Amino acid sequence: MLPEKNTMRTTRLILCAICCMLLLSCSGDKAKELLETAELEDRQNNVAHAKQLYEDLIRLYPSSPEAEFARARLTSLNKNQ
Repeated sequence: MLPEKNTMRTTRLILCAICCMLLLSCSGDKAKELLETAELEDRQNNVAHAKQLYEDLIRLYPSSPEAEFARARLTSLNKNQ
């Protein structure tokens, strides 16, 4: 291989690796994000939307610690109605 092609190939591999790392770091914890949004709606007394978000969280991430909290919060909200 010519030195220029080797350098170009190495550069592309490095850029590809950087892009993959960026994509993986942006994935985040969706269950946590959903819980935070539900809690915000809850604090703003938008109970209907908060309940929907808690239910979504339980449906999408049933075994997560956030789902356990969402179940408890839904029980509490349902008792208050």
